Amino acid sequence: MKKRTKIFKITLIIIGSLIGLIILVAVGLYLYVNIPEWKGERKNKSFAGQEIKPLTIDGFTFRDLNKNGKLDVYEDTTKSVDERANDLLSLLTINEKASLLVGSGWRSMLGFSYPVSGVAQKTVRGAAGTTIAIQRLGIPFVVLSDGPAGLRIAPTRTNETNTYYATAFPIGTLLASTWDTTLVASVGKAMGNEVLEYGVDVILGPGMNIMRNPLCGRNFEYYSEDPVLTGKIGAAIVNGIQSNGVGTSIKHYAANNQETNRTGNDVRVSQRALREIYLRGFEIVVKDAQPWTVMSSYNKINGTYAAEDRDLLTNILRDEWGFKGIVMSDWFGGSDAVKQVAAGNDLQEPGTDKQKKAISKAIETGTLSETDLNISAKRILNLIIKSPTFNGYKHTDKPDLKAHAIISRQAAGEGMVLLKNNGALPLAGGKNIALFGNMSYDSIAGGTGSGDVNEAYSVSLEEGLKNAGYVVNTTAKEAFKAHKAANKEAFKKLEGFAAMVKSTSPPEMLWRNDQLKNITGTAEVAIVTIGRNSGEGMDRVESDNFLLSQKEQEMIKNVCEVFHAAGKKVLVVLNIGGVIETASWKEQPDAILLAWQGGQEGGNSVADILSGKVNPNAKLTMTFPVALSDHASTKNFDARGIKMNLLSSLGFRKETKPEDQVRNFDYTFYEENIYVGYRYFNTFGVKPSYEFGYGLSYTTFEYSPVKLSSTTFNGNLSATTAITNT
Repeated sequence: MKKRTKIFKITLIIIGSLIGLIILVAVGLYLYVNIPEWKGERKNKSFAGQEIKPLTIDGFTFRDLNKNGKLDVYEDTTKSVDERANDLLSLLTINEKASLLVGSGWRSMLGFSYPVSGVAQKTVRGAAGTTIAIQRLGIPFVVLSDGPAGLRIAPTRTNETNTYYATAFPIGTLLASTWDTTLVASVGKAMGNEVLEYGVDVILGPGMNIMRNPLCGRNFEYYSEDPVLTGKIGAAIVNGIQSNGVGTSIKHYAANNQETNRTGNDVRVSQRALREIYLRGFEIVVKDAQPWTVMSSYNKINGTYAAEDRDLLTNILRDEWGFKGIVMSDWFGGSDAVKQVAAGNDLQEPGTDKQKKAISKAIETGTLSETDLNISAKRILNLIIKSPTFNGYKHTDKPDLKAHAIISRQAAGEGMVLLKNNGALPLAGGKNIALFGNMSYDSIAGGTGSGDVNEAYSVSLEEGLKNAGYVVNTTAKEAFKAHKAANKEAFKKLEGFAAMVKSTSPPEMLWRNDQLKNITGTAEVAIVTIGRNSGEGMDRVESDNFLLSQKEQEMIKNVCEVFHAAGKKVLVVLNIGGVIETASWKEQPDAILLAWQGGQEGGNSVADILSGKVNPNAKLTMTFPVALSDHASTKNFDARGIKMNLLSSLGFRKETKPEDQVRNFDYTFYEENIYVGYRYFNTFGVKPSYEFGYGLSYTTFEYSPVKLSSTTFNGNLSATTAITNT
């Protein structure tokens, strides 16, 4: 009895200790994001909704922001933005300037449902952060919000019954696969309208990093392994978004090509590769679109944090390329607030009082010049003065989501790549279709993390086929429903921060031959869907991710064997965000459609292509290798799939001693130099499964030999060929 009592007491002590530890950590994190001293000018209030008295002078009406009864230059809308910013800068104290360089704090990353992003909560719940408001001068904060595939805000608000859904547009990879800058600009215009009408000033996108390796967890946000295509598509969407009078933030500048230890990894890259591959896309966007902001990346480049690299942020970005906007850090990026300002990183997000104090102290001691402080402060004032919030725009909270859904559906259909078609497509109307694979019924609209969107609905492949007039085989569906019910927990979709620190992938069903033979009695065609999802904070792995799982391989094999024996076609749909292995199984099905992740209308878009309503014409923007090892970068890429470290992501980072550093984790050699993607495959004669630029159509073509305008390249070169429909 005494022994049991003792065990019981020990158990209670252990449980109590664990509870205490959890409470301690929770309180610590709560204090970190809530104590005013940690969050800069927390005493400043939002000006949203406040009555600002008008001033009428010579028939013109102005807003008396500081309520002094006279028109100051910064209030005069007839003056240039630069003149107004100069006037406003002259009115600020040193402390106010230092405060302006630091954001207002961030709570939303911890998934709290109450005040998100400090003052940003008062305007847009779910926004990622804001600048600081300066109350005495009537200067409001501007609101910053994710994301690359659509505005990422909370769909509900405290004490309100209205909903605030945004459109989930197709992922960046799909948009780039259209190779259509006009279409991409139209997506940007629709996205920017939602930014404007929901009260956001700057959307934190697009993602501009190069697809150096297939395993990067955020490749779905990015456009290509090619820097020129990346730049042209990026410029198109930036111009589209900013046509609404709101800003963008092209990211992550630069060489943020892996998520593993993204906050500490040192990219060791040659200047040639840095310039020709990893900076070129950013250069094109800056020159063709002038984004309002650039987001510096977490990683180091050749030993220096990108957020603290003056050569990167000032000499190249501004002096060489002519960038006019601000540079902001990624959230908790960099390590030294003063070095960031000196380098040209103007705004530090999400911002802590510690950073503000460091900047103020550096000014006092002379380790940071007031000139550098003024330069960054003025850039931020320029941004604020251009913003809809500063100009009193009364957002409606009612963008035209129906119209934007139509654009999303069209764009998705234009960006899906037909990889194979042996007379199986398009499908005749009204066919009975058996669906196999989890993602046939629970399709993936987009990636996780900051690239996720809170959309009102998402059309699955099953729903899209039904909408197109096809019959979904009930026998196959009932079998899937039983499988899903037996694995309920695995099918739960993680949202927000939870999706960044924990990945889930429900197991595929193992289809027996007798089940499949029974289904062929009513089904006229089979579709097997292979799904993959990834996102911020963790890279993919080779086993069961780049490679198909054993169950997926067996599913394709068994379905093909049984349906082919019955004289019926099998199609494979790839609902993925990044490259997977295809060479080992692509000969088995009759057709393969690379559907990517098509946003909320993805299921309808797939059905549009399968039915022939849309003729596929998209082309790959990256190489599909036969094996992962065929990529030159693979030997210098951490493929362990290490999850994001929470404390490191919150800024609690320790520099690893050189003798303790781990290759590909603490540092990564870009030994492949400029030979990224097709540059490597073409140069060294490595045969891929599908090459860069590959993509079929329902129309067949014949090309005449290509003729070049010159045998030498002197800045311009024309290539011509005759194309004939066959």
